[in-house]
Amino acid sequence: MAEIVNLTPHPVRIFPSDTPDRIEPGSVTPLRVITPSTQHQPVRLGQRVIGPDDLDLGVPVERVAFGAADDGVPPLPPPVEGTYYLVSLVVGLAAYGRDDVLVCHDTVRDLDGSIIGVRALARPHRL
Repeated sequence: MAEIVNLTPHPVRIFPSDTPDRIEPGSVTPLRVITPSTQHQPVRLGQRVIGPDDLDLGVPVERVAFGAADDGVPPLPPPVEGTYYLVSLVVGLAAYGRDDVLVCHDTVRDLDGSIIGVRALARPHRL
């Protein structure tokens, strides 16, 4: 079986597909809990402010470049046969083209509306 490496800073709980959208925590047992990797640091999307943009909207607007973080946080590890990397949605969208990247999909929330897990993982694709 292939390996999933969690490059987010938190555990990801995968619930059965028939789990309701909102549940009382502990009322449904996750199929799997994917803990953050102890071998890799969490991967984040970096940003660099290029400068102000004068759009005359009455609010400040900045030009910002988004991409691999340049603050010492490593980019995605290189592809490894049989390994998939679970990342945040924003990192997954920036890593479009990598077949080894997974993101959370189909969220499950607690009764207060906080995300507590997902029903599936997804591989980002462009339409």
